[in-house]
Amino acid sequence: MLLESKRSQLLVVDIQEKLFPHIDNAETVARNTQVLIAAARELGIPITVSEQYPQGLGPTVRPLTDLLEEARIFEKVEFSCAANPDIRRHVRHLETAEGRDQLVICGMESHICVLQSALGFLHAGHHVAVVMDAVGSRRAESRELALARLLRHEVETVTTEMALFEWMHRAGTDQFRTLSKLIR
Repeated sequence: MLLESKRSQLLVVDIQEKLFPHIDNAETVARNTQVLIAAARELGIPITVSEQYPQGLGPTVRPLTDLLEEARIFEKVEFSCAANPDIRRHVRHLETAEGRDQLVICGMESHICVLQSALGFLHAGHHVAVVMDAVGSRRAESRELALARLLRHEVETVTTEMALFEWMHRAGTDQFRTLSKLIR
């Protein structure tokens, strides 16, 4: 499956203040998530954000919140976004109302909330792609096991650069000139 900007929606999972400092390679995850958010905004791709128990883990980290003024932000206590009725309903609405049947996921933690969300939405009939250089866990081995499990369940795995170039589809456009600067 190639990602298409007209069919995609971006789900940013639990990149929160109190969890962030404990994530292996957190700065790379945040930087790649910023790129995905900027690209989604430029291409008109809807952005949904989850926050796991924000009273305890805090809000989404500051560099990201500056880019999220048009995003829908949902609080949750379920580990899987697919298990949260409000998020599930919102994702399904974007699919049925706008034809956005591709769910592109990034966030934390790879082996818990990202994994459970990806599998939950996959089993609910969505086309799911996890951006592996924009997900993190406290330990690198947890992230690697999450990747192995996603692949066993045939969830698409992509990089930030793969997602951007698939969304853009072609060079020579104003969007290409704008977005290609994000990954140089």
